[in-house]
Amino acid sequence: MGVFIDPSTDYGFKRIFGDKELMINFLNSLLEGERVITDLRYMNNERIAKQKDERKVIYDLYCETNTGEHIIVEMQKRSQKHFKDRALYYSACSIVEQGFQGDWDYELMPVYGVFFLDFIFDKDTSGYFCKDVSLVEKYTGKVFSNKLHHYYIELPRFVKSKSECDSFFDCWIYNLANMNDLKELYFKDRDAIFRRLEEIASRANLSKEEYDQYRYEWKINNDYFNCLDYAIEQGLEQGREQGLEQGREQGLEQGREQGREQGKQEVAKNLKAMGLSSDNIMKATGLSIEEIEKL
Repeated sequence: MGVFIDPSTDYGFKRIFGDKELMINFLNSLLEGERVITDLRYMNNERIAKQKDERKVIYDLYCETNTGEHIIVEMQKRSQKHFKDRALYYSACSIVEQGFQGDWDYELMPVYGVFFLDFIFDKDTSGYFCKDVSLVEKYTGKVFSNKLHHYYIELPRFVKSKSECDSFFDCWIYNLANMNDLKELYFKDRDAIFRRLEEIASRANLSKEEYDQYRYEWKINNDYFNCLDYAIEQGLEQGREQGLEQGREQGLEQGREQGREQGKQEVAKNLKAMGLSSDNIMKATGLSIEEIEKL
């Protein structure tokens, strides 16, 4: 572990962006030229299922600005099948919960989804590390509705050096993307917010209880991905063997899928044995509560 907490861990991410001053400053750097947030409040990050067969949603962080916009802020450590659909579902839940019975004319407040990705989101595309996605009319390219915005921040695509960081947003992403390797955070002379970020993110400023919790989650995080990588490798090997009979490409793909599923189940069993709640296991593995309870 380095000088600073790992922002890709659940604890590290929520410690940094659970600080309102840091969250507002970061969001304003992301939304520069579009809107200015002067205040926000954190809302309950757990959306309880209203029907028996409805899936519960747990956001990393969920907040509402002083002007009513809803903002979902998430960190995704690894690529996940149907992640685009998951992101849309999360935003859709925030839209649906705005509806209420009575005299309502369907006016909606905008929903923003800000997704930090510690992997390459779409390997078939290149370009800017932050994808800005909104509802546009196909032929004119004009914005059709400003009520849904998604930002996908692909941290591995950020390759700028410190001297190449032109925008305030670049400065933020440079510190976040390189935090595990830095001895100190940069751009503190440019804005005092980075002094606060350094203070909040420094492991030396954690209490013993906070450090124990962070270390525990950091270890679980590493164990999870080590187990998952091993399970995928085993699945690939099984797929290769099957591929000799069924066709190599089909066998390898089947092996990958089996490896992923086996990995999720094995990791879920381990996390369950370590005492983690079903909600946290669901978020870590993508399995449903029902699947976890059957293990």
